[in-house]
Amino acid sequence: MPPSNYKQIVLNSRPVADIEPDTFRTEVRPFSELNPGSEQALVQCTWLSLDPAMRGYIRDARSYLPPVKIGEVMRAGGIGVVVRAGLGSKFKVGDYVSGAWGMQEYAVVKDKYLEKLDLPAGVEPLDYLNVLGSSGLTAYFGLKDIGQLKAGEKLVVSGAAGSVGTVACQLGKAAGAKVYAIAGGPEKCKWLEQEIGVDKALDYKSPTFYADVKKHVGYLDVYFDNVGGDILDFMLTRLNKDARIALCGAISQYNAVKPKGLQGYMNLISQRATLRGFIVMDYEKQYPEALTELRKGLSSGAIKRKFHVVEGGIEQAPKALPMLFSGGNTGKLVVKVSAEPSVQAKL
Repeated sequence: MPPSNYKQIVLNSRPVADIEPDTFRTEVRPFSELNPGSEQALVQCTWLSLDPAMRGYIRDARSYLPPVKIGEVMRAGGIGVVVRAGLGSKFKVGDYVSGAWGMQEYAVVKDKYLEKLDLPAGVEPLDYLNVLGSSGLTAYFGLKDIGQLKAGEKLVVSGAAGSVGTVACQLGKAAGAKVYAIAGGPEKCKWLEQEIGVDKALDYKSPTFYADVKKHVGYLDVYFDNVGGDILDFMLTRLNKDARIALCGAISQYNAVKPKGLQGYMNLISQRATLRGFIVMDYEKQYPEALTELRKGLSSGAIKRKFHVVEGGIEQAPKALPMLFSGGNTGKLVVKVSAEPSVQAKL
């Protein structure tokens, strides 16, 4: 029997700074309204991705995507299973798919907005929210196109224990670079050195952090920045000639009412360095090339992944989201929405 209703997480208010308990609310909708039309599929969400970019989605400001409106389903990527296919749909019941249907247990989605998951040996569906999703693709193009990383260079990655940072570190090692990881706390640093294989992990919470960077890194060639703020400003003073900075994110500033400005930017001039922001969506036509390489890494075991799993269903998503900004997760933060599909084709 199909469920009588399903849950959605919608934007309730826009926080000024930190995400608040009333930023989101849960709405219960009748399941009977979910009827896939021509070239559409009904998907049951099994896993949701939580990403730092979500803080930007709920800010009423000009960006690369329009802000989520008050009362709208919160934007989010997920993976799930097709439980009913509309007329002419290219999907069939049981297909594993990924898409950005938002924070909801079920969704009717147009075929063109769904991707069927390719699951070769060594690859699991959840990888499409991590290494084979926006996290891995962001790391890939950030290093390849923006960073233009070369063998023998020094790469520094901030936010290195997060989903993007973890992949960036591993791709950096695969490219033959010397990789330095920045993360918060001795446990994360130990994991990055022993499991991910970085040359040195640096704890930004340590009172000797800035001295440690000078001692172990010296000057860098590529800086993959996920945090912004004081660490970015400091790294601007540690640039080799022709250094490249891939400006991926600014986790430390997303909840700030007024983000901190940079003071070390004149080093960009003296060192002929480049600081460039990028959005992974701009590389959509090149995704197949990147995914082929990333799948090989997963299948061979050369790329390792770690998930921080939050159990308890979709209502845990708003509660878990602030972890991204407090350093509460190691690896990719995901929410388990459901175990197995409960709706069959005949329903």
